[in-house]
Amino acid sequence: MKTVVLCADDFGISEGVSRGILDLIAKGRLSATSAMTNCPAWPRCAPALRDFNGRAGVGLHLTLTAGAPLGPMPRFAPGGVLPPLSDLIPKALKGDLPLDDIQAEIERQIDAFVDGYGRPPDFVDGHQHVHVLPGVRRMLLRTLNKRGYAGAPWLRDPSDRLSAILRRGVAASKAVTVRGFAAGFRQAARRSGFSTNEGFSGFSPFAPSAVATAFDRAFRHLGPRPVVMCHPGYPDDELRRLDPVVEVRRDEFDYLASDAFADLLARRAVVLTVRPDGM
Repeated sequence: MKTVVLCADDFGISEGVSRGILDLIAKGRLSATSAMTNCPAWPRCAPALRDFNGRAGVGLHLTLTAGAPLGPMPRFAPGGVLPPLSDLIPKALKGDLPLDDIQAEIERQIDAFVDGYGRPPDFVDGHQHVHVLPGVRRMLLRTLNKRGYAGAPWLRDPSDRLSAILRRGVAASKAVTVRGFAAGFRQAARRSGFSTNEGFSGFSPFAPSAVATAFDRAFRHLGPRPVVMCHPGYPDDELRRLDPVVEVRRDEFDYLASDAFADLLARRAVVLTVRPDGM
């Protein structure tokens, strides 16, 4: 049997998405979810996660590119709205990020997680994988160590072997790009005392007609301690105001709740687990 963490991103982005994720955890079709604690739905939806303690890992989905920050970021988000990823990436690569602003927002989002869920996150990842960007990763590791979290949350490495990405053939250019941004992240995390997964898939073209194929390929060519990400949920107006990925979330939900997905797990001899194997 192969153990895999199947993680639904974006808990808290809206009530509809959050309810969908909770329904799938209850059905045993997800083993983890990561939360956007800067979104208004997080405080309303977080208490329901406590009923699934032990049945699903619950992590922080560090968010720097959607919605509003939880406090002032005078240089990073001077208008009170977080910038798009297209603005964040070049500044990160040039070493031109206001790191004090970013560290303060990481602190606030962790605090909001603890306030809503009642304890620190089981793991940390990032919306649009921002947590691995230069500068951001340094502030994240510094903040986690400052809080005495070393050895507690594991960190999601969104990279994979190039051969595995190309053999899956789903959103390969996106996966290769993220792999490049994440170069060295695993080593930096481990030097700071944090475990990571090894193997990552779930990149999607976000097309309804491609959902079944995308999941089928996501569970191929898995690494030794793999994570598969997904984005299921019930679309609602709250989601539409915050994110362009809307209707396909219902298609992902329907597939994950289906007999076809259960059959896929059985054929591949996959068992869903709350942490990467061996941690």
